[in-house]
Amino acid sequence: MSFIDTHREELGIEPICRELVIAPSSYHEHAARLADPARRSARARLDDEIKEEIRRVHENSFGLYGSRKVWHQLRREGIAVAKCTVERLMRTMGLAGMRRGKTTVTTVSNPLTPCPLDKVNREFRVSRPNALWVVDFTYVHT
Repeated sequence: MSFIDTHREELGIEPICRELVIAPSSYHEHAARLADPARRSARARLDDEIKEEIRRVHENSFGLYGSRKVWHQLRREGIAVAKCTVERLMRTMGLAGMRRGKTTVTTVSNPLTPCPLDKVNREFRVSRPNALWVVDFTYVHT
């Protein structure tokens, strides 16, 4: 829809919709919903109300609560909402709680640096002990 908004003056709405295989009525309905929020679906209007509550609970917890704790807090306050709805809305809002522990950090490669030469030529068979040492640098949190 934003593409149509950007190019509708120079190309027209109907030709763009024809190329994108979108009904022009769909675009006009979308534009009407943007102009009048009362025409939005009941789910979208309810989501806006719940988003405000989710943001309030998340901020009151100093950003510590994840979706599960936010959901429990909303239920304690008498706001009936499904857990999956809280998860979906928090994901779209970019909110997340604090996680315990550390995440696994592996090697972060830089594609701009040249790769070292393969001095072993992928031959890992040796004739005697300590003739070939191969090292892999990987960091794992312990």
